[in-house]
Amino acid sequence: MAEFIHKQGKRQDDRGLGSVIDFLLANTRLVLGVSGAAVLAIATLVVKRMIDRATSSPDEDDAKAEQKSIEESWQDLNLLKAPQKPPKKPSREDLSEPLPVTQPAQELCEHPASLETLCIESRPLLCLTLQEKLLSYYNNHVAIPEPEAALGRQLAKDVCVELQNFLQNKYPELPFGRMVLSGSLHNDLQVVAADHVDFLLPMALEAALWKLIPGEDTVVKTPQFWMIRRTDLEYFPRGSSPWDRFLVGGYLSSNALSETIHKILETSINWPAIGSMLECVIRPTVAPEDLKLEVEHCQVQLNVALYPVVKVEDKVLLAKPPRGLVENLWQQSFYAAEVSRLKDLDAGDSGVRKLCLKIWKAVCRDHPSLGRLTGSHLTHVLLHLSEMELDWAEATLATRFQQMIEELVGYLEKGFLPCYFNSRINLFHELLEEEIDEMGYALYSAVSEPALLLKESACK
Repeated sequence: MAEFIHKQGKRQDDRGLGSVIDFLLANTRLVLGVSGAAVLAIATLVVKRMIDRATSSPDEDDAKAEQKSIEESWQDLNLLKAPQKPPKKPSREDLSEPLPVTQPAQELCEHPASLETLCIESRPLLCLTLQEKLLSYYNNHVAIPEPEAALGRQLAKDVCVELQNFLQNKYPELPFGRMVLSGSLHNDLQVVAADHVDFLLPMALEAALWKLIPGEDTVVKTPQFWMIRRTDLEYFPRGSSPWDRFLVGGYLSSNALSETIHKILETSINWPAIGSMLECVIRPTVAPEDLKLEVEHCQVQLNVALYPVVKVEDKVLLAKPPRGLVENLWQQSFYAAEVSRLKDLDAGDSGVRKLCLKIWKAVCRDHPSLGRLTGSHLTHVLLHLSEMELDWAEATLATRFQQMIEELVGYLEKGFLPCYFNSRINLFHELLEEEIDEMGYALYSAVSEPALLLKESACK
């Protein structure tokens, strides 16, 4: 009986000590603040656990109390700080709401008290302005060393010459023009790595035998895609043109032409011999709908895309039909016009449009949610923005980067990005609604803190 009374007295003392500790924990936040309260709370919990172990008896109830999990102990810290719930993913309708105002990083540096709960190691990075972060991101992640870029361009040129010679020698009946290099690596718009270039294979069509049909006048009703119809068959029968072999239903088929060239690339060319001469390994891709080559060099790796191209007046049409639609379609390309306009604008005012575009291309290239935004999409957004904003000096880079986010959110919300050169063309026409929503959410989340995009890309 005396032993039972002794145990009861010890437990009452323990409960009294626990009540005091709990009271201290609940009120420490008011005295020391969040950081101090958290440190004191952890130390106090440890001491409390040690006292419980030293003073409790090994009976059944105390054994159960000793088995209290670490997770239950951390629940006591809820008195100090409630857990934050992740933000709800907005729908496309939510993107139309007023955008949050950006708080410059410079303000955070001027008010160090607002950084109380952040790690000390992160203070130097947070004190950088967005302008400084963008320039640092470009120098450390975006820019390609000139020796690497020069090697990539030279390797692409060598492969292009060898392919051109083979087609002229083995298939003289196909009057292809002189193959030319194109793409971001050729135009100094490549980012991160010198790994992509385009080969354009011009086709010389007889003007009297072929006629362009606008996309609006076809069943697809898509202004960016054209059809090329064979004309005057009664006077110039089939076979009068070397391109008649690729006719499907009276139209020049981009698919039939691409399939023929793919067979040539895959089965007729001795790539091991060419690769040995150029000190690289060259492999054509397996997919018949893609005319691509993979070039592996000891210092660079190139992905080469080959496009048969038809030039009529001011129009450039690529044998690049949309998947799942009519196989006779030819896609109108604005790439040359995009690059020319961009360079002319920067040359006129020594602007940073090209620099801003390259930063954005790197962000979208590496960001897990923005990969479907192409360089063409970004260029047209930037050209539209240049019509509204005339000052593109280097000091405005951060502001223009922020505006690009807002412009992209607006276009994604509408699901329509008008072509800079033809406002009837929607450059988002091939994107799925789910892809648009995902990209819109990623960009909307970065409106208030644009530097998040740089972190997502650099950490990939």
